[in-house]
Amino acid sequence: MDNDHAIIDEILRTAKTIAVVGMSNKTWRASYNVGRYLAANGYRVLPVNPVLKEILGMPCYPDLDTAQAAALKEAGSDLTGKGIDVVDVFRASEFVPPIVDDVIRLGIPYLWLQDEVIHDEAVARARAAGVKCVQNDCIFREHAARPDLHTSHS
Repeated sequence: MDNDHAIIDEILRTAKTIAVVGMSNKTWRASYNVGRYLAANGYRVLPVNPVLKEILGMPCYPDLDTAQAAALKEAGSDLTGKGIDVVDVFRASEFVPPIVDDVIRLGIPYLWLQDEVIHDEAVARARAAGVKCVQNDCIFREHAARPDLHTSHS
């Protein structure tokens, strides 16, 4: 399945809250650096990793249910009011189907599977449920290719 560039653009321009599933606290891991980059560029990042309590000063959630509950709770005082916008997955492809189950059940509108994370059947199921999906692509690389989206920090 090819990725739709219009969907990639839509995700990067409209998403505010990104759950990074499989985010690591190891500075050499892609998930750590991508999560840090997204947070530095104006996204609210919710690390999801059951063995960590905090990454980069951000609370880490054991699963998508807990992350969504926290996002919705905070959204009460926020203008978004809708919780997680996109789930960015840094897990092996065989772990994608239960993540898709959670995304569908929680009503999360977007799913992003990072480089080399591919599960056509799960992505087809997500798309059939109305979830807009990207697979085998890097959210950092796609964001970095759109300079108009970059947040300047002084």
